[in-house]
Amino acid sequence: MTLALVVLLASALVAAAVVAGQILRVVEVHGESMEPGLWPGDQVLVRRLRPGGSGRRVRRGDIVVIARVGPGEGFTLDGGTNLVIKRAAAVAGDPIPPGFEALGEALGEVRVPPGRLLVLGDNPSRSTDSRQWGLLPESRITGVVLRRLNA
Repeated sequence: MTLALVVLLASALVAAAVVAGQILRVVEVHGESMEPGLWPGDQVLVRRLRPGGSGRRVRRGDIVVIARVGPGEGFTLDGGTNLVIKRAAAVAGDPIPPGFEALGEALGEVRVPPGRLLVLGDNPSRSTDSRQWGLLPESRITGVVLRRLNA
């Protein structure tokens, strides 16, 4: 192999790694809110979502990564790490699920409005989620879990 070809291959590998880092990310699970599907210490591969980007968005049933925001930033989630992992139980256009009608009534809606979603932990007794936060702005979703890495 010539030196020029080696340099070209190395450059292509570096570029591919940079692009992959912008599209994929590894997130570690903390807390018990997603048990039994995800346990504390599990690592998950996440497909990043670009704000306002095109392509596949969140679907009902997806496990999503949510960015926390602090006081004065519009929508505050309680303490902990900067990311939260929950399941999208209802997305824009879905009927508001039974037991959550009050969330829709507050907005005058019977369906999840555009740009919002309802998220729940798989372990309700150990989860803080839309039951406390209400319908989340879709802009808080930073990615969708593709798979657990340490299965």
